Amino acid sequence: MENIAVIGGGGWGTALAFLLADKGYTVRLWVYEKELAGDIQNTRENKLYLPGVELPENIAATSSLDEALAGSGIIVFVVPSQAARSVLKQMPDLVGKDSVLISCTKGIENDSLMLMSDVIRDVFPAQYHRRLMFLSGPSFAEEVSKRLPTAVSLAGFDNQLCSKIQKTFTTPYFKVFTSSDVTGVQLGGALKNVIALASGGSDGLGFGHNTRAALITRGLAEITRLGVAMGADPVTFAGLSGMGDLVLTCTGHLSRNRMVGYKIGQGIKLSEILENMKTVAEGVKTTRSAYELAKKYNVRMPIVEQIYAVLFEDKDPRKAVSDLMEQDVGGEVGGKNF
Repeated sequence: MENIAVIGGGGWGTALAFLLADKGYTVRLWVYEKELAGDIQNTRENKLYLPGVELPENIAATSSLDEALAGSGIIVFVVPSQAARSVLKQMPDLVGKDSVLISCTKGIENDSLMLMSDVIRDVFPAQYHRRLMFLSGPSFAEEVSKRLPTAVSLAGFDNQLCSKIQKTFTTPYFKVFTSSDVTGVQLGGALKNVIALASGGSDGLGFGHNTRAALITRGLAEITRLGVAMGADPVTFAGLSGMGDLVLTCTGHLSRNRMVGYKIGQGIKLSEILENMKTVAEGVKTTRSAYELAKKYNVRMPIVEQIYAVLFEDKDPRKAVSDLMEQDVGGEVGGKNF
């Protein structure tokens, strides 16, 4: 069976390494922290990012990109979006000419406003571009590592190759659906984290299920509007990488982004929350990107605007909610306001 490199040793990267090793592949897991890589190798557990999960012997942890990528026909990229470019720049000379790269990163680069597909194509030579794929969907790392039934989307530019990689990832507990909407699948995976901040904030403020349901539904409308403006298929957002991931991240207790929003709703400052977090909440930085993309494409995104104001302009969360509720509204379908 093919050697697989998983680049990124956070919770999701480790869970995907577990999934692939569980299927019988030889997996090399690249971990940024040298000490953590050694600890994983010695204890068979990622105690920092996925504690309590025993990792199979056919996972080898390393902090060397060269070692991780050597001889790997499939590369699974799971580095946080704001660090992605710096890691990607080190990879082209180490990757085989026929290798396939699957990005599982859910985020948008802040400065350039690029999706991961654009960042990778900006860094990698053109010969690799048709062999890029993007996996997204409702998939908490902890649940995947417990072999709980999970379904996700895999988008790519080459349908035949996408079908091959679909089989690589599919197991009795992990089902993969294919898509040709690379933009839509990525946007759904990135922007749902912003709406999850709002959902968590609503819960932290003590609001009820009605409020959360409204935020999820109207949040999906905002995501879809921006997606269509950027060339995505609106149907994609009704699927696993859209509504599926949105519901999971806005309601699940394992959601880091929902947790950050919840604490903000309770009155804790963002700087204090982030200082005490071991893992990355992609939604915080993605909020900046979403806010700027909305302006760039002239798309009205009221929830995103209010989350941006709470996170970066120190707006009171209750004032943000009242401003949302006081906005004029039109028809539900096609309406531009909350």
